[in-house]
Amino acid sequence: MKELRLMKGNEAIAEAAIRAGVDGYFGYPITPQSEVLEYLMLQKPEERTGMVVLQAESEVAAINMVYGGAGAGKMVMTSSSSPGISLKQEGISYIAGAELPCLILNVVRGGPGLGTIQPAQSDYFQSVKGGGHGDYKLIVLAPASVQEMYDFVELGMDLAFKYRNPVMVLSDGAIGQMMEKVEIGEQKVRLTDEEVKARCPWATTGKTSEREHNIVTSLDLDPVKQEKFNHKLQAKYRKIEEAEIRYEEIQTKDAEYLFVAYGTSSRICQKSIQLAREKGIKVGLLRPITLYPYPNERLKELSRQVKGILSVEMSAGQMVEDVKLAVECKVPVEHYGRMGGMIPAPDEIVEALEQKFL
Repeated sequence: MKELRLMKGNEAIAEAAIRAGVDGYFGYPITPQSEVLEYLMLQKPEERTGMVVLQAESEVAAINMVYGGAGAGKMVMTSSSSPGISLKQEGISYIAGAELPCLILNVVRGGPGLGTIQPAQSDYFQSVKGGGHGDYKLIVLAPASVQEMYDFVELGMDLAFKYRNPVMVLSDGAIGQMMEKVEIGEQKVRLTDEEVKARCPWATTGKTSEREHNIVTSLDLDPVKQEKFNHKLQAKYRKIEEAEIRYEEIQTKDAEYLFVAYGTSSRICQKSIQLAREKGIKVGLLRPITLYPYPNERLKELSRQVKGILSVEMSAGQMVEDVKLAVECKVPVEHYGRMGGMIPAPDEIVEALEQKFL
């Protein structure tokens, strides 16, 4: 039976992990996502479900623990905030190169460097373009509410195992810290070792009389074989792009101008739409839910009906590049953003729209 709770975003994703039957969480504290680890420790999921929760020695240790757990076919995850995610990049590339499923939460804070602990969206490039080395992609989900923080655990795990690919939930400090009503699902039972073997024939679960041992690695010193493997990865990414695009539209049917925003920025843009329409400016919103794969085709379609597009971000302008690529110069595209942990106000966004297009 489902229940309603008032929860922080960070608490919601932690509770969702327990309820989804996740096998292991490996993390390290950093503001503004430390409540994920704290909540898991307080809930003692090892007693509830047998889930392992471990504070690693560092972010580097945490992501490599995820690598090991994923290699054994287990449902594993980690979380951090911007500088911590930077430290995890080598491990993330290894996991992508080994084609292993896992879930990674980034509760973004302002940078660069140690920056601040306030919310930002300046990790877009790092998340969507591949922050580590090599030609790889993460599936990137961008929640805009505490409910989506909860829901994207199960969705993210499903996508990770479907494509044998790491999935990132790209949140921010506002959504991680805010409290909202959350619908909590029923507890799922963790898979048994036999069920893991059946689900993941590639997993390193040991050699038996009925099963050969598997080897999980991202290393192949033969360039011919490595190129062939890279072509395999690119083909997988094309399948993801064809099947897994998710987005939300708000008041786009009669829109003459368009906001494109995700996460916290998209919530603010909803109020901006109201303010603009009170002035007689017909504005709509396209909210990408998957930042990779990106809703290029829908954005291209909307560009045919609008006079201008404003990419609203809590950054110096990163997603705006993908907006421009999607519309192929068919319509003017501009950017409005705040940086360093500052959050734009609805009237600021409307003023930016007027200055840039009217």
